[in-house]
Order: sequence, then structure tokens, then C-alpha cells
Amino acid sequence: MPVDIEATVIANERLSSDYSVLSLRAPEVGRRTQPGQFIMVKPVGVTDPLLRRPFSVFEVLRDATGNIAGISLLNKRAGRSTRKLYELEPGDVVSCLGPLGVPFKPVQAPVEAWMVAGGVGLAPFATLAETLSALGTPATLFYGARTAGELFYLEFFERRGITLALTTEDGGRPSGRPCVKGLVTVPLEAALQSAGPAGAMVYACGPEPMLEAVAGLAARYHQPSQVSVERVMGCGLGGCYSCVVPVKHGDEHANLVRSCISGPVFDGAELVWPSTSSGQGTP
Repeated sequence: MPVDIEATVIANERLSSDYSVLSLRAPEVGRRTQPGQFIMVKPVGVTDPLLRRPFSVFEVLRDATGNIAGISLLNKRAGRSTRKLYELEPGDVVSCLGPLGVPFKPVQAPVEAWMVAGGVGLAPFATLAETLSALGTPATLFYGARTAGELFYLEFFERRGITLALTTEDGGRPSGRPCVKGLVTVPLEAALQSAGPAGAMVYACGPEPMLEAVAGLAARYHQPSQVSVERVMGCGLGGCYSCVVPVKHGDEHANLVRSCISGPVFDGAELVWPSTSSGQGTP
């Protein structure tokens, strides 16, 4: 069950002029969080904007004794809500509701786990990487960004035994690591073409066109996928119907479901993507 608390800011690490990692003292949320779940947050006392905004839980934080102490969020300053979160300092207080939503389903060896992240779509994969590492599941992070300066937390994943497959749109390379120029789907498709007999579960989070392309590639090469959709959510509890997505099972007609309670994680083969619904087909 989710909890509704006021969480104190522990730290707000600015990764760049636009990105930050906001750490919150929220052990009640951290203890309940599963990979892929989200929370609804807003700084206490802020009335513009009025509603809380959804964020994937990035890390589950532990203290020096190993006890769960809180959670962190990966934030990109892009609008009023995210700008206010970027500006928070230790000691500030954030209204926090969660964890919410359907989590990822981790796989175990010999099946491999392939995580595909675009930009802030990296957020749900920190907790998933820790779970996969604990299970001993071979895992790769396919991580794409516009520039090398927007590829974050690489050492975090490397320390957990996650193989990195990095791409940048401008061809820039993070220090000391190989990187391919282009979209993140390029190394993903190469991996799918040579997938072993046990196969792989493809996890994805990022912009919707990327999710559609990833789900289409996974289906083309007969691999399952789990995708975490990004939707504007007014409440996070299913009451406002602001986050509906079309879903179908097999040959059934598509039904609109609320991504805050039926997702945000869905079977990629069951989502009805915009190009499919318009008759264009998945690229």
C-alpha cells in the first residue's frame, strides 16, 4: 500500500544545469518500492502548480548500517514543477505519495535482461539493476542521450555488473567508454539479431516513439518486452483519467486503461501505439 508523507530533502545533487538527483528521507516509501514504481511529489507550500507530479523512484537509499533511509528521484528541469524540484535544498520538505503503479517483473538466468533507456528514462533502471544483480541475472543497459554529458550514473551500473551499450546523437563519447553515434535502438537491434537460445527480456523507458520502436524490435525478433510509459498524471490513483493508454490482448479490441494503476509498466506487445492505430504500422 502507498503512504502519503512529508519527506525532508537529504541532498539535491546537480548533475548538470538541467539534471539533478533529489534524495528524500522517506524510509516508509523505500521499504515498499519495487523496480519501476513511481511516486507523486510536490514541494510543501507550493501552489503553482497545484497538483503533484509523477516521478519514477530512482534509488532506494540506505544508511551506513544498511537500513533503508529513503529514496531518490532523477529530475530534469523542463517546466515549473521540475524547476522547483531542481531548486530544492537540504532541509526543504516535499509532499510524497507512493509507491504507486505496476512494477517490472525481473527475470532470472539463463534469460538475459536488456534495459533500454532514453534520457530521464534511466530513472526506473537503478532499482531494477540492483534487483537483477542480486538475482545474478546477466544484464545490459542500452542507454542513449543527445550528448555524452547527458549520460549519467554509468559507474553506478558498472559496479553492479551491468554491461553498458551507450549511444549519443551527436557522436560524443563519455570518458574512457565506447559509444555509438545514433539512436539507442541501433545496438539493441544488433543484440537482438544475435540473442542466445535462452533469449532476453527487453525493458524500456523513455520517449514514446522510442518505446514503440523498442517494442516493435523485440516483437520482430520474438523476444518479450516490458515498457514503462510516460504519461501526465493528475492524481496517480486512477481518479482523474488523465493518463489513459490503449491496450489490447491478442485479437481483442483495444481498451483504454489508466496507466497509473494498470501501469506504468505494460507488456510492449499489448500496447496500441500511435502509428499502429493510424494504420502506418510499427517501423
